[in-house]
Amino acid sequence: MSNKQSWKSYEDVARYFLNHFRQEFGLERVDPKQKIAGSSGTSWEIDAKGVSEGNNSAIMLVECRQHRSKRLNQEAVGGLAYRIIDTGASGGIIVSPLPLQEGAKKVAEANHIVHVRLGPDSTPENFAISFFNKLFVGITERVTILDHMSVVIIDRDGNKRSY
Repeated sequence: MSNKQSWKSYEDVARYFLNHFRQEFGLERVDPKQKIAGSSGTSWEIDAKGVSEGNNSAIMLVECRQHRSKRLNQEAVGGLAYRIIDTGASGGIIVSPLPLQEGAKKVAEANHIVHVRLGPDSTPENFAISFFNKLFVGITERVTILDHMSVVIIDRDGNKRSY
């Protein structure tokens, strides 16, 4: 699988789970990748957008980073924090497989950004996802069951015949 396909797949799986657990985040739905205009005059491409409507209507920007060996630093989370400010979003969700660095945690907390850990090779069937001190795991295993029958006939004299 190429890196581009892997990224697309990771974003798709992240959106799938964010939509599945949307009520945990106070969201009504999670919209797909899109561009959102900022007050700075630029537009920002986001990986997904969480939406809550009604009296407390709000949007949350979603950023997915499938870094396998490097934890996200404060600069990476700071980029999302600025997009939140520029677009007027109420907060954000950053999805990555590894824990945040200490500075990144501080930036996230100060800017209403929730960190969601999603395993780098997760699929809708096989996954590990954690947020809000909760862990959800899905594992599928293929099991093959073969029908097998053997017949043993024992006659009156005790002779056995197997089929």
